[in-house]
Amino acid sequence: MLAGHFGLAAIVKSRQQQLPLWALMLSTSLLDVVFVALYFLGYESYSVVPGTGGGYGEKIFTADYSHSLVGALGISLLALIITWVVWGRRNALVIGAVVFSHWILDFVTHRGDLAVLPGNTNGLPRLGLGLWSIQPAAIALELVLCILGAYFYYHASMRNAVKLERQRGKTGSSTAAATVNFRQNAIVATLVMTVLFVATLAADILVP
Repeated sequence: MLAGHFGLAAIVKSRQQQLPLWALMLSTSLLDVVFVALYFLGYESYSVVPGTGGGYGEKIFTADYSHSLVGALGISLLALIITWVVWGRRNALVIGAVVFSHWILDFVTHRGDLAVLPGNTNGLPRLGLGLWSIQPAAIALELVLCILGAYFYYHASMRNAVKLERQRGKTGSSTAAATVNFRQNAIVATLVMTVLFVATLAADILVP
């Protein structure tokens, strides 16, 4: 679901221009970053769904700390606090929400393997709507998020380019070359991001 998470980050970026895209992309994948760390430390793991090849959506995760409901809320709160200190309240609230958006999307896609409490304390029922069991639907969801992310990011970038053009015009420093560069930068940034989305989704689908 990594491409879908990135797509959501781009959507948020189009509405929160003051935040760098890298920070939003890191935020939306922060739970997975924690999972990787805990995986190598031996605290979390995953297994292949029986009878499958372990491809797209064919894994069951035992991520009872990084992806538990309470654990995800804790990580989101920690990210919020750190961001509040560095970038202020408004940005902190956005970053905290983006971090937790990862759990929400995983709740939709995961095969009922998300714990409620860290370490699956008390053995409460695991959560997950299991969209991964319907691969075309899960892929479609990711594609929609990626397309919307690219679309909104492009239009926000072009609006920002026009704004910069006008600012240069008011200061008397506007040139044709500078005007073209603003728009070219917006187009190039959108293309690079779109290629990243497509490559990430393709790798997720094609590489077991």
